[in-house]
This record gives sequence, C-alpha cells and structure tokens, in this order.
Amino acid sequence: MVAILTGIFGIEHLNLVEDVVQEALSRALQTWPFYGVPKNPSAWIMRASRNLALDVVRRRKVFQNKQAEIIRSMGRESAAPEEAIFPEEEISDNRLRLMFVCCHPAIPADAQVALALKTLCGFGVPEISRAFLTTEAATAKRLTRAKQKIREARIRFEIPASEELTRRLDGVLQSLYLLFNEGYKASSGKNLVREELCHEAIRLTDLLVQHVVGNQPRTHALLALMLLNAARFPTRSDCEGNLLRLKEQDRTQWDQGMIARGMFHLAQSAAGEEITEYHLQAGIAACHDAAKDYESTDWRQILSLYDRLVEFDDSPVAALNHAIAVANVHGPRAGLEAIEAIRDLDTLESYYLLYAVRGEFEMRLNHPEAAAEQFRKSLQLAETKSERTFLSKRLQSCANGKTVLTIKKNSARWS
Repeated sequence: MVAILTGIFGIEHLNLVEDVVQEALSRALQTWPFYGVPKNPSAWIMRASRNLALDVVRRRKVFQNKQAEIIRSMGRESAAPEEAIFPEEEISDNRLRLMFVCCHPAIPADAQVALALKTLCGFGVPEISRAFLTTEAATAKRLTRAKQKIREARIRFEIPASEELTRRLDGVLQSLYLLFNEGYKASSGKNLVREELCHEAIRLTDLLVQHVVGNQPRTHALLALMLLNAARFPTRSDCEGNLLRLKEQDRTQWDQGMIARGMFHLAQSAAGEEITEYHLQAGIAACHDAAKDYESTDWRQILSLYDRLVEFDDSPVAALNHAIAVANVHGPRAGLEAIEAIRDLDTLESYYLLYAVRGEFEMRLNHPEAAAEQFRKSLQLAETKSERTFLSKRLQSCANGKTVLTIKKNSARWS
C-alpha cells in the first residue's frame, strides 16, 4: 500500500503515506478482534488506507491543485469489499519504483538499506535499530536524512530506462546483497544469524526477478546465492546458539526445497554471456550444498571459482576466502602462504577472521602454541556471542593439543 499511495501522492510525501498506512494497520488491530478478520485482509487494509488518504487530500491545501486527479486515481471501487482495489501488476510496478527510489545512488548506502526495511518491508524504527545494533535516535535520523535527500535531489518515482537502468539495477542488487549479508552474518550482538533480514532480502530479490525489468541473469544469480546459503540456516548453530562449522552440520536438516529453488535460479542466471560476482558466489554455495558430506566437497571446483572471483573482487576479504580454498586443496602451509601474499593485508588487522583462519591452519600443522596465539587475537576482536564461544573452544583445543604433544615427546624420551 505504501508503494501504491506513493505513486499517487508523490515520493516527496513519503512520510504522509507511511502515516496513513500505519493508521490503517492500527485500526485493523482495533476492529478485527471484535468483528473478525476479513476474507481478504490486505484488501481491507488497502481500502482503509485509501479512505484515510482521501480524507487527507480533501483537508490539506498542498493537494488542492491535484485533488481531482488524486481522487480519480484512488476512487476505483471493486465489486466486493474483499476484492483488491488495485491490480496486482500495478502494485508490483509501484513496489519496484519504490525499490529504485530507496536504492538511489544519491542516498548513502547504509541509509538505503534502512529505508528499504522501513518502506518496503514494513519494519519499524525499533526493529531497524535492533537489526543494525544502533539507537532508535540514530536510525530515525538516518531515515530522516534519506527522505530529505529524496526531496532535495528530486528523485523521481519511476523505473529507470535504458543505460541508467543497468547502472541503477546494480545499486539495487548491491543494497539487497548488503541486507542479506547483515542477516547472514550479523556484525555484532548475541545472534550469529538474523533470519528476518535474510528472508526480507530474498523476498525483495524474488519480487525484482519476477518483473521484466529485474529479470536479468545477475538478479537470478543473486537470488540463487541467497537461497543456497539460507538453505543451511537450520544447522548453522546448535540449540544453544553456538556456531557450527560446515563439517559439523547435519546436512539432512538443510532445506532441500530452498536448495532446489536456488539451483533453478542459478540455471536461469546462465542465460547470455554475463558473469558477475553473484554468479561465482552462488556457484561456490552450490558446491557446498551439492556435497553429501564435508569430505565430498569439491574443493578444487571451489578454488577454481575463487580464482575467478578475486579477479572481480580484489578486496583482502575475498583474498582471505581464497586462501581457505587454497588450504583445502594444497594444504594448510599453502594457505598460510596465500594469506601472507594478500595485498593490503594490514587492512585486515582488526578483522577477527584473519586470526581465526590462521589459527585453524596452525592447528592443522600441529602447532598448538602458534594456533593459540592467533585464536586469542581473534577472540579479542570477535563481536558476537556465538563467535566468542566458538573461539574459546578452539583455544581450549589448542591447550589439549599441546598436552598431547608433550606426552608424545616425553614418551619418545622414555622409550
């Protein structure tokens, strides 16, 4: 409804639209417990929002010149109260327009995701604040600045065309990717995964891919990447919320329906000759999902995909992931050498995974003391509770490994 009313009132009146829809939802909560839930709840809310909006139009002078046009646009009556006022195609088009507005390059990247959560996903300020572990005041300020930028830049409520579409679509996909990533691996807090963020990213990307404008290979690739990774959500942590590595996960609990959807979109992404980072990352996720157990993982294929990926993304983080694949094919020593060869390695000094990965490689080389040193550094930098718990256990494993090595050395002397 926000998207439909925004198309009618204009993007500059986004605050008004959100207030109207919020009031309609509030009335639903007040009346439905007494009169029952209508046969078509969404149609009821749309109709209530429309009626509230018409009242605003008639009262406010700012709409005086456009009053007849707005009332005509909103004055459609369906045959029955439970039927939708606006056709689904129109709703989809307006959602897409709103998506392109939220992800406009004039709006800062962090504000784009927050604005998308507010306007497209219906998240409130408290929910967005919890999602990004910031204060409600900071979130409200971020949203206010984003809406102010929309007015100042006179961003149009439209689906861009031709060459601009390609550039703007990349921005939309990047925002959706950031939204999914924040849910898939929370930057801080007690939870490793925020599934609600990932599911909203999947929903919006699915909406985009179903429209002729978004039905592009790279959009299918992004959706495949999301689905193939989200399929493993049930096993990424144990019942106490502790991190489980791929080798420790019960693969029978992976969502096979979601994997099938991901594989379908991965196949769809192969149309044409375009290859993007999303294609390669989705391919890597597919390799993990296709393996019946950890030992069956096709690490050579994964390394081949990472070889291509670092050509697209020369960031130190991508290079660190590449080093993990190197270690799984050529051994932990080769992995350590790959880490040392990372360009701008110093930019990862505050990244806890650098030390966690080094620690794992040292453990595999039977160097418990060197591994412990790396795990301690990683533990100091880790921000989520599950990560800290996992790293504490790895530190304990180092101590146990050191004890075993000492016993073996002493046994050799005594024999």
